[in-house]
Amino acid sequence: MIINQKKKIDKKKKNKSHIPFRLNLLFFVVFLLFASLILRLGYLQIVRGEEFETQVKRTETTTATGTVPRGMIYDSQNRQLVGNKPLQAITYTRGAQVSGADMAKIAKNLAKYITMDTSDLKERDLKDYFAATNEKKLNDRLSKKETQLKGGELYDVQLSKITPEEIQFDEAERQVAAIFKKMNGAYALTTTYIKSKDVTDQEIAEISENLMSLPGVDTSTDWDRIYPQGDMLRSVLGSVTTEKTGLPSDQASAMLAKGYARNDRVGNSYLEKQYEEVLSGSKSKSETKTNNSGDIIDTASKYEGAKGDNLVLTIDIDFQKKLEDITKKQLASIRSGLVDRMYVVATNPKTGELLGMTGQKYNYETKEIEDDALGAMNTQYTMGSSVKGATVLAGYMDKVISLDNNVMVDRPLKFKNTPAKSSWFNRGGAISMNDETALEVSSNSYMMQLAMRMGGQNSYTPEGTLDIDKDKVFTKLRGYYAQFGLGVPTGIDLPGEALGYPGPTSNPGLALDFAFGQFDTYTPLQLNQYISTIANGGSRIAPHVVKEIRGTDENGNIGAIQTEIQPRVLNTVNVGTEEMKRVQTGMYNVVHGGNSNGTGKLLASAPYSISAKTGTAEAFYDGPLEASKGESVFNLTLVGYAPSNDPEIAIAVVVPYLPYNTTSKVNINTAREVFDAYFEGKDK
Repeated sequence: MIINQKKKIDKKKKNKSHIPFRLNLLFFVVFLLFASLILRLGYLQIVRGEEFETQVKRTETTTATGTVPRGMIYDSQNRQLVGNKPLQAITYTRGAQVSGADMAKIAKNLAKYITMDTSDLKERDLKDYFAATNEKKLNDRLSKKETQLKGGELYDVQLSKITPEEIQFDEAERQVAAIFKKMNGAYALTTTYIKSKDVTDQEIAEISENLMSLPGVDTSTDWDRIYPQGDMLRSVLGSVTTEKTGLPSDQASAMLAKGYARNDRVGNSYLEKQYEEVLSGSKSKSETKTNNSGDIIDTASKYEGAKGDNLVLTIDIDFQKKLEDITKKQLASIRSGLVDRMYVVATNPKTGELLGMTGQKYNYETKEIEDDALGAMNTQYTMGSSVKGATVLAGYMDKVISLDNNVMVDRPLKFKNTPAKSSWFNRGGAISMNDETALEVSSNSYMMQLAMRMGGQNSYTPEGTLDIDKDKVFTKLRGYYAQFGLGVPTGIDLPGEALGYPGPTSNPGLALDFAFGQFDTYTPLQLNQYISTIANGGSRIAPHVVKEIRGTDENGNIGAIQTEIQPRVLNTVNVGTEEMKRVQTGMYNVVHGGNSNGTGKLLASAPYSISAKTGTAEAFYDGPLEASKGESVFNLTLVGYAPSNDPEIAIAVVVPYLPYNTTSKVNINTAREVFDAYFEGKDK
């Protein structure tokens, strides 16, 4: 009993001795933890406190770029064709982490000082604004499954929860929504225009006074393209994108790599596009400081930028105006049936300078004749006998004729089971002639016999077989024609030119038609390059619209020459000087020769010497009237240059879709008026 009681006492003592030890261990551990925490806090505050304070106050500096006015475009006499109208503007630069809700607050504040046009607000714009100001409300309307969506899918669902009644804003709220729309279209750290039209001095003043409460908002200047000469050459001058359109989608990647912003206004067509890098100038640069939250806290200008350089064109607007008036008047005089268009291209054959280019086209909807200058380079037609100069020189290049062996007999060619093919002036006889006379009287038979020789057949037997290698003829002729610019790019400094259309080589008879201009189609610009090549003695020179690139002087006017565009020879025709002279003589005789069958005698009375070649092509209508497509028509053409011994101007006239078997001389009459306009202007 005593022993048992002693054991119980010993056990209690043992338990009591263990409890204080555990408590002490726990206290010690807690002490260590508190000591570590105190040491850590001391380390953070004393040792690294300054570093963390710096991080809290940290800012980032980012270089942002801004637009500058584009260069201007002038005619050859330095008269302005395209200029810039300066505009006051209000801009917004979006911070790196600025939310939609943040922008909505800025927009609401900015609406106190400016008035916006709200007419173009769409339902989506109103929903975007509502979503930015009511994010929690929209999230509460989402199902559990919908809350798991991300990015654009989630946003689209949020917008779908907005009712029509919730976006029935009053005008004041619509003003805010219009500002928000502009802000919301900006990329991070890029500048966009909130308002650049009809900005008042009062709006500029009030915003300038309240910039501290409008983070990212600033006042600036914008520009708008103006056209002092009205619609003259508008299609050739091209267009510029809007800020909303920004970079063309097919060029965006390349332009972004060059430093453009997505909303930059850039040349979108023709001259504005071709010379974008010249006209765009150097963008302004400013340093934008943002805090660690991404808010813009300061913006400082570092480089004001430089306005784009200016283009001086080869075109004199006085001559261009006369060209347009002549073409419109001549088209109006023959306008009937299917004839609805007319084109004239004039160049300096020695330099490739485009002196003038016009197209006039009847609009079946407005019943008016309208400008279609671009049609001179992007529409194509069968040109007829105008191309015979290239055919004769092809004969020399192929060695099927020579300087001492170039006489053939013009007669109708009648092959077995085919209709006869003949010259217009000789339906049944036989007339011996050389190459010069063949050009003067426009012999189809002579050209067909050249093609026969190129295809391996050197003799003709009435009702015999046309035994030629047609593929060889087409290949050869197209190769020779290409040396003159027919069927190939002309090299003009404008985008979008057509190349013409090569017809299908289905039978040998078509190869004969090809030899006198009745098969492949060409553009009026290509036809002009062809005659220019003959006029200058064999150099195919790329036509160009820009003569000089000039800077801007200190007064904002056209400045010193930066670049002078030099003639660019694409190739030299592979034919001798004497052979070229024979073709030039043949074209001179078209106008001045003694043969009564010469087709250009109406030009002989000019006080200057003209060399020319006319063309009449049997073709098929391919205009806008669907019911008439495929009808037989005549295309009248003319190529020429003057003065004959020292050419200053080469022209091509193309008048498609005249009535079949027309006797009109509209091509010749137009040519004479164009030549007169050029030399009269030169005298003045």
